[in-house]
Amino acid sequence: MTKQKTVYVGMSGGVDSSVTAALLKDQGYNVVGVYMKNWTKSLPGFDCPWKEDFQDAKRVAVQLGIDFKVFDFETEYKHKVVDYMIEEYKTGRTPNPDIMCNQEIKFKLFLETALEDGADLVATGHYAKVKNGKLYKAKDDNKDQTYFLYRVTEDALRKTLFPLGEYTKPEVRKLAKKFNLVTASKKESMGICFVGKVGIKEFLSQYVETMPGDIIDENDKTVGQHEGAIFYTIGQRQGLGVGGGLPYYVVDKDMASNKVYVTTNLNDKRLWTRKLRLINVHWINGRPANNLVEVRTRHRAKCSVGTLYIAPSKKNIAIELDQEIRAATPGQSAVLYQGDLVLGGGIITL
Repeated sequence: MTKQKTVYVGMSGGVDSSVTAALLKDQGYNVVGVYMKNWTKSLPGFDCPWKEDFQDAKRVAVQLGIDFKVFDFETEYKHKVVDYMIEEYKTGRTPNPDIMCNQEIKFKLFLETALEDGADLVATGHYAKVKNGKLYKAKDDNKDQTYFLYRVTEDALRKTLFPLGEYTKPEVRKLAKKFNLVTASKKESMGICFVGKVGIKEFLSQYVETMPGDIIDENDKTVGQHEGAIFYTIGQRQGLGVGGGLPYYVVDKDMASNKVYVTTNLNDKRLWTRKLRLINVHWINGRPANNLVEVRTRHRAKCSVGTLYIAPSKKNIAIELDQEIRAATPGQSAVLYQGDLVLGGGIITL
């Protein structure tokens, strides 16, 4: 008789992870729900939603009749994700904490802890597909989350299940109602991945000292004042506080002089590029044999076709794109695909 496999499901209290647990139980796995306690700190005017999320995850586990555990990763999360994010912003780059969370917490620390605790596999509510240690885009192109998963290792993927990869979001909502889950109508979480409904400006203001500075246009004219260069990212249009006339777009910033540079010209050459340089490159299944790739520079962005040029170290690469793309942002990730297969990617640098 084949031993029933035990799957530890990361349950965040949302509908996606709830349906993940329900589907796996329905498929005959021995399912254990795990709430990862990553962040509990509230900010002035913003309550961290962790208690509500924890209670929702626990309610679903009770509904499904599965065991439920809490893994406290708050210390590691602060060090690996939050501190990393803050330091990157201080340098003037724009990091993606979701990617670092997946790399260091969900598919490393959670996986290792679960396996030590008796799990055979782990699962999350990500919209992605995994097969034989390879990562593929989800069925629902609008919800596909492979952009955030490109730094997960092949070894980790071989121990991971993504049941939602075969479903669209509306189908998942229907399944939640079919299973009569208490989270069936719960809204999507917004804001920073670990804080909730709070903007990056409000969050960073708790950890860094900022000074007002000049906003300078393409004619070297001061057109306004900003609240701190750290808060702005390349291509940004909203939140500049410069009224009247055509909209402004951020094209550069100088952290040393605390200046933010903007333009009203959407054709400004500083907004567009056909060349990308990537550092800290991660290949999921090894370097691809074919150098023709598709590149995504932000979640849900349309992929662009490009050619890889790999440095001897293999940790840095350059990509020559067939067409220019707008607002390639230092600190963000460029993820590489061939069809639905995720090859890996790296961090955009100037």
